[in-house]
Amino acid sequence: MTRELTEITVVGGDKTGLIARVTSLLFERGINIEDLDQAVREGVFRMTTRVDAAEMETSRGELRRALAELGRELDVDIQVRFPSDRDARRVALLVTKETHAPEALLEAEASGELADDGAEAEIPVVIGNRGDLRSLAERYDKPFYDVGDGKGNTDEDRLLDLLAEYEIDLIALARYMRILSPEVVFRYEGRIVNVHPSLLPAFPGAEAYRQAKDAGVRVAGVTAHYVTTDLDQGPVIAQRAFDVPPGADVDEIKRRGQPLEAEVLLDAVRLHLADAIAVHRGTVHVREDVAVDARLGLSRAAVDANPDEPVDGEPLTRSRPSLTDD
Repeated sequence: MTRELTEITVVGGDKTGLIARVTSLLFERGINIEDLDQAVREGVFRMTTRVDAAEMETSRGELRRALAELGRELDVDIQVRFPSDRDARRVALLVTKETHAPEALLEAEASGELADDGAEAEIPVVIGNRGDLRSLAERYDKPFYDVGDGKGNTDEDRLLDLLAEYEIDLIALARYMRILSPEVVFRYEGRIVNVHPSLLPAFPGAEAYRQAKDAGVRVAGVTAHYVTTDLDQGPVIAQRAFDVPPGADVDEIKRRGQPLEAEVLLDAVRLHLADAIAVHRGTVHVREDVAVDARLGLSRAAVDANPDEPVDGEPLTRSRPSLTDD
């Protein structure tokens, strides 16, 4: 099995010596650093450290207290996530107006199909930047919070408070129509899954289906990806494709795409919850030691229908009928 690492995330203002202070604290407690990554976006500093805490010379509570005290001293937020803190992983649904994607995840949880490969998961909260889907959350007996200002702008301080209150492990953007700032993304990087209505990197940003119509594409699709601070450029988890009939308008393209949006988002959430995928150098890879039937792209039937010849430098292995054959 893959060795489970503890994740420590530092978010705040960029300060000289900050990295050294954190890593020294870990070293003094016998904690081995396996991976360290840092970035600065829009003046916000983020450091994510994955450590082996199996033989640390302190308790979990004392490590949390020491890091919290250091965070107050440096005026940064430090979060610690031990891999075995809870049996069930907790997923927050972020929503706006469209029901198809969030309803698919809520229905999957209700039927016991949200997690795969024996993993346990729950959706403890639904959060919207508008109040439109309150009734949907209530139908599934979920608390709903509107953190918008009436115009769709998000109170991210309130959002972060809710994510912390509900001890969220994964954020699913179920057609959440707002860009998350680095303040949110940095705290949950690698734990935010979005669904976008195009085959990224084609047609990023708003109105993707309209972009597909205007470009005259014959094949369109949807993408589930991890969210980064670069809009619609995060690592791709899975994609689905569909035909665009000649003359199809935007509404028809959307009707074909929305069921696949729900499907691919649910699949991506399942893969993440099962720890079946990992990001390496900006690309999602399926872990070899996790037995999960991961569908990342086309269906098997579509793959089998793809031609495999002719190929440059290779002779044809079967004859092809001429245009005049009966």
